[in-house]
Amino acid sequence: MRKTLLGVALLVLPVAACKKTGENEYQVKTPEVNVSTDSHTVRTPDVDVGTKTDTISTPVVGTKKDTVVIDKPVAGTKKTEVKVPTVKVTKP
Repeated sequence: MRKTLLGVALLVLPVAACKKTGENEYQVKTPEVNVSTDSHTVRTPDVDVGTKTDTISTPVVGTKKDTVVIDKPVAGTKKTEVKVPTVKVTKP
């Protein structure tokens, strides 16, 4: 029971010491040796997520009539468009 209570207290303490001051900015209060607090501003990076379309060659397997009784296997490729995620991180 004590370990659980201590674990919860340690998880809640850092969240209570932070305050959002703007877009991607947090003000963090840190203790000093003389038992007062000092505040620092921490800037988080900007993350832009998007997609782009690429064309890739995918394999295609089929059959081709060779004779009246036999179908000959045929392998080929075809172009396929796929959407690829893009991530751009801008450091503060």
